[in-house]
Amino acid sequence: MFEALLLDLSGVLYDGDAVIPGALEAVRRVQGSPLEVRFITNTSQKTRQRLLAHLSGLGFEVAPDQLFTAVDAARQWLRQRQLRPWCLVHKDIAGEFADFDSHDPNAVFVADAAEGFTYRSLNRAFQLCMAGAPLLGVGYNRYFKSGDELLMDVGAFLRAIEFAAGVQATIVGKPNAEFFHQVLATTGAAPGRTLMVGDDVFGDVEGALNAGIGACLVRTGKYRAGDEGKVGGEFSVVDSVAEAVDLAFGRTRAAAFFST
Repeated sequence: MFEALLLDLSGVLYDGDAVIPGALEAVRRVQGSPLEVRFITNTSQKTRQRLLAHLSGLGFEVAPDQLFTAVDAARQWLRQRQLRPWCLVHKDIAGEFADFDSHDPNAVFVADAAEGFTYRSLNRAFQLCMAGAPLLGVGYNRYFKSGDELLMDVGAFLRAIEFAAGVQATIVGKPNAEFFHQVLATTGAAPGRTLMVGDDVFGDVEGALNAGIGACLVRTGKYRAGDEGKVGGEFSVVDSVAEAVDLAFGRTRAAAFFST
């Protein structure tokens, strides 16, 4: 029996503005059980408040202290080190960093800036990193799904800055093991008694496995046929979050396990 359940948001609970079938009931079942549940995301185009409002509007009851975002982790990382960040982020979350001193920046933070990824902005990040500024990123996510579209995520742009400047980014969200452990510390559960459920075989599944946490890949959201074989380790694969919740409750076995 698991003691804690970590749920990704986009692609697991909803797809754009549409709730994934069975997700509402699955979350209600978990919220009414002894399982500690946390909602974790690398989503960086919405503020924390907008994410909570979006979830509420879709019918999910999520307490503020149950939601953990990579943007929150980035703010904490920068604040602890008293850095002055230059932020290449989406316009809708720029205000989340308005309280930082941005004069003469000595750090670079990169999130999903969407149309903000231009040669000028990427070159500015490159120049600061070449001058010694540490590079911080929400994650290496390759793409995400919104409605019927697959959209490029932050990973490719972060890799471009790394390649050009010859630096390695510090990742504050998934798949960083420290991020998973920070979330887990709020539950009191051991990694081996925790299940991470996500649609990203790299950020969600591989990241959880590297943190010593059990992992379950759902065939919804950005999942593509064959994703199961792209990472090593043993994990569960199910059709939906509803089946993942059954797995967490010990009521069913996963459809398949993979180990390479």
